[in-house]
Parts: sequence; C-alpha cells; structure tokens
Amino acid sequence: MFFIDTIELEGLGNRSYLAGGRGAAVAVDPPRDVDQVLAAAVRRGVRITHVVETHIHNDYVTGGLELARVTGAAYLVPAGARVSFARMPVADGDTVTVDDALELRAVATPGHTPHHTSYVLLEQGRPVAAFTGGSLLIGTVGRPDLVEPRLTERLARAQHASAHRLAAELPDETSVLPTHGFGSFCSSAQAEGDTTTIGKEKSANAALTTDVDSFVARLLAELDDIPAYYTHMGPANAAGPAPLDLTAPAVADAREIAARLAAGEWVVDLRNRVAFAEGHVAGSFNFEAEGKIATYLAWLIPWGKPVTLLAESPEQLAAAQRELVRVGIDRPAAAATGAPKEWVPEGEDLVSFPRSTFAGLAERGTDGVVVLDVRRDSERAAGHIENSVHIPIHQLPRRLGEVPAGTVWVHCAGGMRAGIAASLLHASGREVVAVDDGFDAAATAGLTVVTG
Repeated sequence: MFFIDTIELEGLGNRSYLAGGRGAAVAVDPPRDVDQVLAAAVRRGVRITHVVETHIHNDYVTGGLELARVTGAAYLVPAGARVSFARMPVADGDTVTVDDALELRAVATPGHTPHHTSYVLLEQGRPVAAFTGGSLLIGTVGRPDLVEPRLTERLARAQHASAHRLAAELPDETSVLPTHGFGSFCSSAQAEGDTTTIGKEKSANAALTTDVDSFVARLLAELDDIPAYYTHMGPANAAGPAPLDLTAPAVADAREIAARLAAGEWVVDLRNRVAFAEGHVAGSFNFEAEGKIATYLAWLIPWGKPVTLLAESPEQLAAAQRELVRVGIDRPAAAATGAPKEWVPEGEDLVSFPRSTFAGLAERGTDGVVVLDVRRDSERAAGHIENSVHIPIHQLPRRLGEVPAGTVWVHCAGGMRAGIAASLLHASGREVVAVDDGFDAAATAGLTVVTG
C-alpha cells in the first residue's frame, strides 16, 4: 500500500507532494516553509528519507535543501542542474527505494528547463504515479521560455518530445501529478480540472494531440509575461536557500511608518481592497493578503526595497509573511497590526478613494475621464473598452507618468489588480476610482467593448 498527499500552495498556484508507504516517504518539490511537509509526515507516521527536485525552480524558493538537512534525507537534484551545494545527482533511469515494494525512477523530461526530470512512483514495479513538475501538466505543459531566450524554441520542442515519452512509457491509468499549472506563471496555460492521468492527457493535451511544429508555434504564440522576480528565484535555488525565519517582524508605530514612507520605502496594507479604499495611510499600497500577494508584490516591488506590512490581525500578518518568504522576501523591515487610525500620527487623517462598477462607469460616461486597463496583453486582446488606456499592472510603477491627466477609472478582470493599481495611482497623487467588477459586466452595462 502507498499514499500520496498533496500540499497546495494556492497563492503561487503550485503543488508539492509527499508520497510513501508504511514507514518512509519522499517529498517532491517542497515549498520554502517545510513545516507543512513535516506535519504531513507526522500525520502519516513516516520518516522522510528522500527529497527530490524536478528542476531548479524559477517561480519560488525551494525548501528542499533545508528539508533534507533537518530530516537527514537524501537530496536528489537532476545531475544537469548547476548548483553550489552537496546533493545526490540524478540521471535518467536512476532508481531509489522509498519503502517496501515502493521505488522512484527518474525520467529525463527536458523542456521546462534543460535538466528537467520527472519521477515515476512504482509499486512492486508497476507505475502508479508520475511527478511531472513542469513537464506534462493538466492539459498543457510548463513554459519553455524561463531559462534563456536562445533556448526557448529548442526547449519547446523538447517539451513535446518529453510529453510523448511519458505517454509512451507509462500505462494510461498512471496518475499525472505536476507541480505547476494551478495558477503559476510557470505554466504555459492554466489547468482545466484538478486531476488527470496519462490516458486523459493523450486525448486532451495539445502536446500529445498535435504535431511538433503546430504545437511549438501555438505554444510560443501564447506565452505570457514573466514575473520580474523570477530572475532572482533560479540563482537563489542554485546557490542553496538559507533557512527561513518566520518570527514576527519589529513593530512599527505611526511615527516609524511615516518615516519609512518619507524615506521612499514601501508600506503595504494587507487588508481587503474595500477596507483599504475606505481609509488608509497616505502613500501606502494595497496588496490583499487573500489575493496573490506573493506573485504581485514580488513582481512590482523593486527587488530588495524594504517593505513594512500593515495588517488587521497578527494572523493576517503571519499568513502574508509565510507567502512572501516563498518568493524570497524574507524579512519585512517592520509591521503593524490593528486599526488603520493607529497607523497615522496624531492629528493626521486617513485618506480614501471611491469604488464603482462598470455600470457606474457607463452611467457616468467615459468622456472626460481616463479609463485605465491594467490586465495583461493576452486578456486585453480578447476584448477591451473602446478608447481605454492600457498599462499592464506589472508595468504601472515605472509608467505612472504615462497615465493621461484627469480622474482615472482603473479596472482589471475582477477587481484585485484594479485595487493594487488604484493604490499606486492614489499614492502618486492622482484622483482615482477603482472599478471593482468582473470584466464580463462591461458590455452588459452598455460600454463599447472591442477586440484586437
């Protein structure tokens, strides 16, 4: 008998796994905060004997090295990966015994990276699951453009070949358990569904249903923007991440918050966008703790810029801090919790800006205002409000000067990114209205939506 536990990293859109038998287990692509993996092992009553990486990750800081250190497990990393720490190099066809009648076999699946390796779990020699990392995903594959532009087309072709190798060598009933594809920008598209098998992918995955030239052309045409912080993840993982520190940050009072803002540091309010719009510290930015804070804060903030976090509770602060260490924002400069009125010096007031909907915009009319669309290029191409200005959210901090004069009605696809953008604009002194609405409502409200 064997088990496979899934560890969800919803904020980053990834999954890690713990798989094993009665007494021992292997951890696959573990997150930076390894306590989750350790807790899963305790619940199962097993010892982690092996930790494996499918590749050197570009979208998060791994916990693999630390997990191997604290458990004494063997740390398996693809032999082709250039790293600065001791590990057990893994080559195609290598096998390790996890538990009685339970083995793990390495399968070279280049494409997401040149050294990418999948791992097949075998029970009494029979394949039961494949941990495919950033290779074969649910209905798609991992993107091939994160390593080096000169390698992108070559890696795209390798993705096609790797998918076909897995499909040819594994039984149809084999579970496919990828790391990416659940919201991560490491995926070339987002997963449709929650589970899959080799057999299902044979009939639904473009890598397995189209010829290589058609597949590569489509894959390269649909590649989306790369989060800026990805530049720092690969080197951090290759060097060997330091153990994480989740102790509470130093407490900042109102005077210190004001001083940090005056020094040009980032002060980030973690409350929901409705509460932020109603009243916040002037100059602060809004990245909701319940949103994709790790992705968007790490993407927008100048790397290494000190950040102070403002939260409504210690629990909200701790959750955000955990999300941020996964992308290398290790220690907030300071933090404060409680009511917003406590975050401004005595005698000073909170500031606010209005929120609305697409119906509200249609009622007001678009003449005389700036309609700013902060969605990605691919989203805008599918439909946008006529005469709207387009600056993707991740470009906005450096392009604030390009936003035309006037009151800015800012929107995205659902409201979260519009809230971030509204906070950036408001902090820069602009009059802003945050459109907190689904984009599908734009045409229904009577606004002219065009494509192309």
